[in-house]
Amino acid sequence: MKIYTKKGDKGTTGLFGGKRVYKDDVRVDCYGTLDEVNSTIGLLRVKLGSDHLWQPNLHKIQKDMMDMMSHLARPSDTKKINTNPMPEDGAVFCETWIDELEANMQTASDYFLLPGGNEVSALCHMVRTQMRRGERLLVTLMKEDEINEAIPAYINRLSDLFFTMARAEMDKAGVAEEKWQLFLYKRFKKAESDEKQS
Repeated sequence: MKIYTKKGDKGTTGLFGGKRVYKDDVRVDCYGTLDEVNSTIGLLRVKLGSDHLWQPNLHKIQKDMMDMMSHLARPSDTKKINTNPMPEDGAVFCETWIDELEANMQTASDYFLLPGGNEVSALCHMVRTQMRRGERLLVTLMKEDEINEAIPAYINRLSDLFFTMARAEMDKAGVAEEKWQLFLYKRFKKAESDEKQS
């Protein structure tokens, strides 16, 4: 079977179930952006090396991303059933890994950081920001069609996870974080504490 079909030459693409839409449709933009995220995760995995401790979890995330993209490609009124699994445990999976990573770091996550540090950390930040872009498009799609609640929860938590992974990599490498300012809720707490002391 040939990779090219020529069906998209006039700017349309087929959704799950056969419906055709323009390639700039918000649904296509959403799962296309998540495809971009998945490719960056693939680059991160290559940079880490095959024996890195993160590989099994990143492999799971990539497979879950493919499953989520397939569900996002299916309009809710489509009769054809999508048999790909829905990663219902995605948000909890991320929370568990975040907690493990934070438990092994020397400092707490209190600050907005300038992305960078080293190559792996910078790649984690690229994944994080691409994920946030995908999330914004997902929210737009959610205004137009029903989306399984497991997907936005997982996507939201994944960006938190990759922020934590960036910090964990820098912590392990002994690279100092370039801090911008305290998280907003931390600033409120600090202001309240300063008021009580004054």
